[in-house]
Amino acid sequence: MIRVVIADDQQLIRAGFRALLESEPDFDVVAEAATGAEAVDQVTRHRPDVVLMDIRMPGGDGLWATERIAADAALAGTRIVIVTTFELDDYVAQAIRAGASGFLVKDTEPTELIRAVRVAAAGDALLSPGVTRRLLERLESGLRAPQGHTSLEPLTAREREVLGLVGRGMTNTEIAVRLFLSPLTAKTHVSRIMSKLGARDRVQLVIIAYEEGLIGGW
Repeated sequence: MIRVVIADDQQLIRAGFRALLESEPDFDVVAEAATGAEAVDQVTRHRPDVVLMDIRMPGGDGLWATERIAADAALAGTRIVIVTTFELDDYVAQAIRAGASGFLVKDTEPTELIRAVRVAAAGDALLSPGVTRRLLERLESGLRAPQGHTSLEPLTAREREVLGLVGRGMTNTEIAVRLFLSPLTAKTHVSRIMSKLGARDRVQLVIIAYEEGLIGGW
């Protein structure tokens, strides 16, 4: 079972997410939270696999809660997926730096939300090309301060190619199809890239690919 905590200050949204997830046989919504402080408390108590985290909540917002959850070594197995508006909240880039594994827009198709939670639970992050594009536009506008240059020297030519495709929001399966690889080989490439660059997850790889100019020309 994939154990989920839903954190959103709107009861209707929480109820909708719960009904959707619990319609699947492999999901168990173990708790809900309406504030950032409640989110931290419920996650600490239940140690879920995934948290669907709203940004704008009272009592400590989603950014505050994400920072505290990500900083707790006992919660290292919990993945945080930010849920935001289509325009993207200004805090999204900060939340990702704080430890979020990815983000969804609130008008995401139900099947995409279910897929995203499963992907996050597996230790990965799902970033659709459209959402990735908007994140990069925000980063380019100055929401994210430069963090220094990341050298791609350790990467092979094939790994740089894979990194560019990750930066465009492609999944391992999509990368495999594009490069005529097996899904397992694509996954191995991504894992090696993360190890070589010291990246926590695919979200950080997107930012690195952007900073290194591998995904220009949106």
